[in-house]
Amino acid sequence: MNLVRQQLPRVFCSLIFSTLLHPWQLLSQGMPTPSASADVQQSEPIRVSVDRVNVGVLVTDSSGKFAEGLGRDNFHIFDNGVEQPITDFLDVEEPAQALVLIEAGPAVYLLEGSHLRAAQEFLSGLSADDRVAVVKYADAPQGLVNFTVDKRSVAAAFDELGFNLGFGSLNLSASLSKVLDWLTSVRGKKTIVLLSTGVDTSSTKRIQDLLNRLQTSDVRILAVSLIGDLRNPPATGKKKSPPPKVAFTSQQFTEADMLLRQIAQTTGGQAYFPANSNELPGVFRHIAQIVRHEFSLAFVPPVHDGAIHLLEVRVTAGSEQPAGVSAYRVDCRRAYLAPPATR
Repeated sequence: MNLVRQQLPRVFCSLIFSTLLHPWQLLSQGMPTPSASADVQQSEPIRVSVDRVNVGVLVTDSSGKFAEGLGRDNFHIFDNGVEQPITDFLDVEEPAQALVLIEAGPAVYLLEGSHLRAAQEFLSGLSADDRVAVVKYADAPQGLVNFTVDKRSVAAAFDELGFNLGFGSLNLSASLSKVLDWLTSVRGKKTIVLLSTGVDTSSTKRIQDLLNRLQTSDVRILAVSLIGDLRNPPATGKKKSPPPKVAFTSQQFTEADMLLRQIAQTTGGQAYFPANSNELPGVFRHIAQIVRHEFSLAFVPPVHDGAIHLLEVRVTAGSEQPAGVSAYRVDCRRAYLAPPATR
């Protein structure tokens, strides 16, 4: 984790329906794939060519309230400091797509499902046309529910999630990287809601590779730490007996918190550290609001040089606002990888 500190500062038992999965794609990873037959009533949220850069943007005011009533003309996007024309704009009324990635290893077994019961708050805070997918991970990711507007099937997956006991592999970075591979074929607004202790047994190189990749990812990550009740167990009440190989040190807790912060902030997302399970419902209500209040912008990359370009988004309230002064907080990813030069 020292390398991480130095180089980068700030989806359940199996519910696999044959109608949700294409048998010829990604089955070796156990991942779901986009399905035209699922939610046929759902139109494509955005059409994007390969020569577009997509940028999800969260806009809040000084009191933390999500900005309303903003349009294309209020947004200004800069590539390496140079403003670019906005070619595609989706406002907050467009449906959201959230993939819930849940740690299902031996440590989370101790939580007795409190985090999954609280996640119902997230589902209830979404709109009818918002789509949710579910993936679990321990040593590797396993798809449970493909993107669907049927929140009952998602809730059923929460209720029946099984945990992997008897080993301690929690390959967070490797699992998250595979999920990102799958999401490249999903169009529109994309958010990963990560429920995790943040403990990662992936190699140091794998962790750093993920953090480097996230710098240019168009997927926002909202990370919820599940470590509160493990760090500060309740003084009363029965808890499950710990399964084998579940013992974390203070240093591992600290590194886990830092990794979750880095993963979230690098993508323009947020990390949450509830002190205990009682705080989880409020966290999930807030996440449902974030998922619903994302603007999506796109622009044509000005050059094809295969290099990393810095991104900045500014939001103006009107002509009366002084130049360079913003009344809003703007959260978005910080960079993108430009297409390579054509020969």
